[in-house]
Amino acid sequence: MTDLRIRAATAVDLDAVLAFWKTAAEGTSISDDRDGVERLVARDPEALILAELDGELVGTVIAGFDGWRCHLYRLAVHPGRRRRGIGGALLEAAEERFVRLGGRRGDAMVLERNEIAHHAWRAAGYTPEEHWRRWVKPLTD
Repeated sequence: MTDLRIRAATAVDLDAVLAFWKTAAEGTSISDDRDGVERLVARDPEALILAELDGELVGTVIAGFDGWRCHLYRLAVHPGRRRRGIGGALLEAAEERFVRLGGRRGDAMVLERNEIAHHAWRAAGYTPEEHWRRWVKPLTD
């Protein structure tokens, strides 16, 4: 994967990222819209990490750090490009970012039904945290 380029997203990339997620990401989020992703990049310009191969977007991960915890979201690799190290390269970039910022442990949002993702996360050294449950409350309609 010598031609793989890992970089932070910019405002110019956002429409491509949103379109990419429709193809490569499992599930949707309340923040999967232009406004949500613009806010992310404006607040933390290094959080949305992209993988490109020959100029084509082939992977993403959001590596959010709030000063307390390291959160990973939207690890997605193009279905035709999986099992080639792209996800691992994205996670490596995210983890390096976290360490640089003082983070100590990464946690990932992974859908229970996404068995393919479970294998990828386990291969990267992550394990499920069985005694925690995510609680959510929508703040807008």
